[in-house]
Amino acid sequence: ELVREFHRAFGLDARDVPSEVSPELAAHRGELLAEEAREVAEVSVTGPLDRLAHELADVVYVAYGTALVHGIDLDAVIAEIHRSNMTKLGPDGQVSRRADGKVLKGEHYEAPDVAAVLRRQGWVPSEEA
Repeated sequence: ELVREFHRAFGLDARDVPSEVSPELAAHRGELLAEEAREVAEVSVTGPLDRLAHELADVVYVAYGTALVHGIDLDAVIAEIHRSNMTKLGPDGQVSRRADGKVLKGEHYEAPDVAAVLRRQGWVPSEEA
């Protein structure tokens, strides 16, 4: 709702139903996200922690804005990603990790069904329209 308030105040796009946007707007949103991600990458090594927190929040803010531009309820999508990620944990509680510590998908992993989440939000894929 905070990001929606920002978009309204500044006359930026905001949709209520998941929708495709113009290639120009999509590219612009991608550039904004890339810019914020670069800033996180830079400060994550050099700090300080308050600047890292600021840059991380900027990434999230711009990501929520991009979702809003597309009419996506990002909280619902995140919940589905979380549900899927939790299936990486085996029934025996075992976790499979890569050498760098990244949690890997095990045999019980269930991929997220983001399309179903978007359909519940009113999205009709272009091939069905």
